[in-house]
Formats: sequence, structure tokens, C-alpha cells
Amino acid sequence: MANIQNLIDLLMKHEGVRNKPYEDTVGVLTIGVGRNLDDVGLSIDEIHYLLNNDIKRCRHELSGSFDWFLDLDPVRQDAMMDMCFNLGITRLRGFTNALSAMECGDYEEAALEFLDSLWADQVGQRAITITNMIRTGEYDA
Repeated sequence: MANIQNLIDLLMKHEGVRNKPYEDTVGVLTIGVGRNLDDVGLSIDEIHYLLNNDIKRCRHELSGSFDWFLDLDPVRQDAMMDMCFNLGITRLRGFTNALSAMECGDYEEAALEFLDSLWADQVGQRAITITNMIRTGEYDA
């Protein structure tokens, strides 16, 4: 087999490199270097790779935004990570009352503030699960 880098360079030249999904010339949803998402999709390994990168990004964003984040117990960190994953750090920062309560360790108040939101209405059971984690520091049974 020839040098794999030569093939990679050739495919990148012909297919292009796109870091966001786009429709190719025949309307097929595509990403990366010509990855046909409609027909090929993603393997479970690729899905896990992307998820792990997203988790790392959320953790980095949370620890950079809230100096108290790393002091939380692991369950409450996971609750905040879930919210960051769902909302993005910018929208999460909008929960000023809830985040102030989190910083003070008033987890009951934080849970109530998170529940009193459009987000909670939109995500339903997810909000209940997450706020129970914040309130108790335990995963739901």
C-alpha cells in the first residue's frame, strides 16, 4: 500500500475539509472530508470520541467560568456538565440566581431557580433529574 499520507492529502484536496455539516453538490449531508452522514453516519467509536471531546470542552468551560465548579462533589459537577452540554456555557451563564446559589452551596435554592425556567419547561424530566442531583448530591435511583 502506498503512503497513507499521500491518499489523505489527495482526498482532502478533492473533497475539501469542512468542520460543520453541509449539503454536497447532490444534496447529501456531509462533514469532514466528504463523510456522507446520510448513508454512512457515524460509528459508535466516532460517537464516543465526539462525546468525550464535548465532555472535556464542557469541563474546561465550566472550570474557567466558575471558580467554585471544581470544588463541587462529582455528582453536582456532572449535573452542571449535563446542563452545559445541553445549553452551552453562554446560556448557562444566564442562570445568575441559580449559579449564585450554587456558589454559596445553597443547592436547594439553586435547584428551585433552575426549575423556575423556560429550560426546565422545555426539557421536562431531564430538568427534574438534574435538579435532584443538585439538591441531593446523588444520582437518581
